[in-house]
Amino acid sequence: MAEVLAINESEKRLIQSAYRDLLKSMKTDMSTEDKINIRKSYELAVEAHSKQRRKSGEPYILHPIAVAKICADEIGLGPTAIICALLHDVVEDTDVTLEEIRVEFGLRIAKIVDGLTKLDAAYNAESPQAENFRKVLSTLVDDVRVVLIKMADRLHNMRTLGAMPRHKQLKIAAETSYVYAPLAHRLGLHKIKTEYLDLCMKITDPDTYKDIARKLAETKRSREQYIKEFIEPLSEKLDGVGVLYTIVGRPKSIFSIWNKLKNKKVPFEEIYDLFAVRIIVDVPVDQEKLVCWQMYSIVTDVHTPIPERLKDWITTPKSNGYESLHTTVIGPKGRYVEVQIRSQRMDEIAERGFAAHWKYKGVSRHPDIYERWLDSVREILEDPESDAVEFLGDFKSNNLFQEEVFVYTPNGDMRILPKGATALDFAFNIHTDIGYHCKAIKVNNKMVPMGYQLRNGDQVHIITNKNQRPSEDWLKMVVTGKARAKIRSSMKEERRKVGEIGKEGLQRKLNSLKVDFEESVELLVKYYKLTSHADLYYAIATEDISIGDIVKAFEVETFTDGSRHLVEATEPLPVVPVVVEEKPAKIRKQKYTGKPRLLINGEPGEQFDYSFANCCNPVQGDQVFAFLTSNAGLKIHRANCPNAMNLIANYGYRVMKADWVATTNSTFVADLMITGIDDGPGVIERLSRNISSDLGLNIRSFSIEGEGGFFQGKISLLVRNTDQLQMAIRALQNLDHISTVTRVE
Repeated sequence: MAEVLAINESEKRLIQSAYRDLLKSMKTDMSTEDKINIRKSYELAVEAHSKQRRKSGEPYILHPIAVAKICADEIGLGPTAIICALLHDVVEDTDVTLEEIRVEFGLRIAKIVDGLTKLDAAYNAESPQAENFRKVLSTLVDDVRVVLIKMADRLHNMRTLGAMPRHKQLKIAAETSYVYAPLAHRLGLHKIKTEYLDLCMKITDPDTYKDIARKLAETKRSREQYIKEFIEPLSEKLDGVGVLYTIVGRPKSIFSIWNKLKNKKVPFEEIYDLFAVRIIVDVPVDQEKLVCWQMYSIVTDVHTPIPERLKDWITTPKSNGYESLHTTVIGPKGRYVEVQIRSQRMDEIAERGFAAHWKYKGVSRHPDIYERWLDSVREILEDPESDAVEFLGDFKSNNLFQEEVFVYTPNGDMRILPKGATALDFAFNIHTDIGYHCKAIKVNNKMVPMGYQLRNGDQVHIITNKNQRPSEDWLKMVVTGKARAKIRSSMKEERRKVGEIGKEGLQRKLNSLKVDFEESVELLVKYYKLTSHADLYYAIATEDISIGDIVKAFEVETFTDGSRHLVEATEPLPVVPVVVEEKPAKIRKQKYTGKPRLLINGEPGEQFDYSFANCCNPVQGDQVFAFLTSNAGLKIHRANCPNAMNLIANYGYRVMKADWVATTNSTFVADLMITGIDDGPGVIERLSRNISSDLGLNIRSFSIEGEGGFFQGKISLLVRNTDQLQMAIRALQNLDHISTVTRVE
């Protein structure tokens, strides 16, 4: 960060005001020592960051103070976390050392601050983002506050992202959507997860975000009136129960509304459950279940319920500790309304997740789900050989799932797995050894394939055989990170055992040549473009590389000191790499003097080898970025491409800034999905005429199918830019019998 003039008087007052707000937001009791340490950490942070400013121009110290306030006010953390939040950037961004933190504040705070400090930029890694996240998670199992503070840090960064360059915004939003939002869900931080997703959408799909926000603002008054009409008859009945309660209506988040629009393929005006009504009862823990069901009975007496929309997370809480009773009823004017019923304790856990969980530990009748979760994280961290991207994928699939399936052991013990998990995933979930030796599986007393997808209520019995071992095919039959990591680990161990034979043969040959074994192995690994010694030994054992070829490709040279060394032969054999590590291709440049369509990192895009990604078909005017692939040059993706989140979050160093140049005459492919009423012959003719004749657009391809009075069609158009595309969408939407027209993501 650039150094600037010291903080002036008005900024000092601003900083002191922010600090006072932080102290007021703290909800936990503090000892005298806590107060002293918070003051010391604040003064140290102010001094350390005094010559730094954020991109917005404000003093940098306002950021750690804001992060500390989120920890206190929105997550409910105590004094230790506040101290660490104030200090979370001093080691990374200033001259303050970790040792100074340890001497001043003790080992625990130094350890948390270390967990919050990114790896050095010089650290050599395939994916620095994934390596940094692995570092954070390795401290998670020791102290969860590291992750909670990291999430508060990310939330404030997302709230203040406006001053950052566009490509940096996309990178941060992708990381947030890929890892932080699912992690917030897993830790039960529902409010923070919702805000993450809304803020990400604001960056990746700003037009849709603004459109939904505008429509919500326009309908705010009518929604509030409707909620009032819905609640009035309920309140009369609820008052008669004699229980303290609060009842509120709240709009759903912009992201969840967009998801509903996308999945249901209906216009905004036809979504009626834009809001949820929440009933929170204040009763002792032993009465929670009884009173919540009593409230449900009253709600369904007043408003007609939709039975299949009842979700009971009180009897069986979600895997992140979430407890609530959800139902959907038909309110006034035939509109659907979601009603959530929960206790005060359940509501606090739903809003603050893990932090609130500690407050109520031992109070709930349910087992400690977080201890079980942390155990699963430890198991994935135990694999030292997995690379960071592999680890992040395993962690995400095993620990950050949002939809769940509840299955049972033969003894009736319940296990929660991600939706889509297989019978083989279940075996590894029970115990690693049961997974390794799984021979056959019964579900509900019937034999099923190992890849059978589990359903709610399934009872699973695993049959084992001590001679059974995992094979590569098993990786295709599992979805959880734990199962994948354990199968890969077993296969690596088998590979190592096979490689021992190759190692012995190579050792005998090199000993007979009287050359140093370790030095020669290093030379051979580099020569055959392998990634490790183990790969070399395995290749020799499986005869992909023969010891005879090694002898022909190298000569033995005696140095003046009498030592003997392998050197490449004067006319070496051609090298056929056995295992080639996939790396991004180098960017090739060529001279270009014409008018470009795109600027890539500020230079004419046509001087690079680039093409448009087929997964999202960017059109001029879309928010885009360039991604350097391993074998296909640069690919241009839309910012809201389904693959963007994964690419940017894991391989941010391969992402390049891309901007459209002023209007060109180029055309682009855009796919539209159209649904509507199939009123007999003429549908295709009307659509084609509207597009070709009325709009003057060329159709690249057109497929349509209809059944039961409904049709769905996919049309690929050639358009010049997003304005022309939006014009086509609006024109098609205005046709009779057309229900929805959406761009294919």
